[in-house]
Amino acid sequence: MGKDRNFLKGIKKNVIVLGIASFFTDISSEMLYPVIPIFLTSVLGAPMSVVGLIEGIAESTASILKAFSGWLSDKIGKRRPFIVSGYTLSTFAKPLLYFAYSWPVVLLSRFLDRLGKGLRTSPRDAMIADSTDAAYRGKAFGLHRAMDTIGAVLGPLLAIYFLVVLKENLRIVFLVAFVPAAIAALTLVFFLKETPIFAGAKDALKKIDMKAFGPDFKRFLLASSIFAIGNSSDAFLIVRSKQLGLSLTLVILAYVVYNISYAAFSTPAGMLSDRWPRKNVMIIGYLVFALVYIGFGLAASPWAVWILFFIYGFYIAMTDGVGKALVSDMVPKEHVATALGLYHFVLGIFAFFASLVAGLLWTKIGIAAPFIYGAICAVLSCIFLYTMAK
Repeated sequence: MGKDRNFLKGIKKNVIVLGIASFFTDISSEMLYPVIPIFLTSVLGAPMSVVGLIEGIAESTASILKAFSGWLSDKIGKRRPFIVSGYTLSTFAKPLLYFAYSWPVVLLSRFLDRLGKGLRTSPRDAMIADSTDAAYRGKAFGLHRAMDTIGAVLGPLLAIYFLVVLKENLRIVFLVAFVPAAIAALTLVFFLKETPIFAGAKDALKKIDMKAFGPDFKRFLLASSIFAIGNSSDAFLIVRSKQLGLSLTLVILAYVVYNISYAAFSTPAGMLSDRWPRKNVMIIGYLVFALVYIGFGLAASPWAVWILFFIYGFYIAMTDGVGKALVSDMVPKEHVATALGLYHFVLGIFAFFASLVAGLLWTKIGIAAPFIYGAICAVLSCIFLYTMAK
């Protein structure tokens, strides 16, 4: 018991509640991740261009709203309304898929789901920072990511199970995915408490203005942008894995291996960043990303996919929660949600363009080209991060 208490030292109730909500939400979301493209193409007969259009609109919506919701959360001095409404909106977006008999309904569902994600993400991450002393922020963000990612492990496995049991009735899977999402929303409604952020909202920004932030934060955003422009969608890794000879089921299982690795190393990576400069942890993470991308570009046999996906989990564990903790350290408390929103916005928007570039490189130059390009961007970002003071 003493060890358990020590492990949770510095972790407040709100962080645990948010972790539980993310756990159930990711079970729901990751159940649908491999199913929606199949549903669109096989059941509704939509072309791949429509699949790309839907995902592009959905992810861009989330990225733009993350910046706005973070600023508005700082401005009114509240986090909970954004978090609860965001998770609730995503919950009720999922069963819409059951009634989809044309692709625009799928677009509406994905749009509402990502609208909810954009609404909640920055205020949620700011609440984690608000609820945690600076000495434990890396640990808190790492623990939250671990709980989130355990859900991401279970989601695809449940999808495979229900597809077998339901004889590939995809519509029923959409209804099943509503259940864990509803549990997440109800958990927040009953157990999440508003945290006093600061004395009123008088110090919040009147508008989103980069002039209000210091040079360290701006340099970090630039370094993140350099990385993000090469960080294309994981769909490219999945398609590459299938091309190397894995079946659809084995591709999903390989993706599960990635999530297991991510979940296992998120908390240790966060704790390491509490004892060692966070930028150094991120540099290691970006270097791991570069090695994995080179591996996917040059791989010649299917066995390499399993190793590469496992190592890929190290990269995300060392950068996702750690990056949020680093942003929280760099800005005044009354600007945390705004800064996190800008950080999410930069990652999301540039990642969208990264996927467009990767698709062109894959088509025009060759399969290895987008992965080599991503690795180069990651190394350049490492060099830029290394020059930062913090």
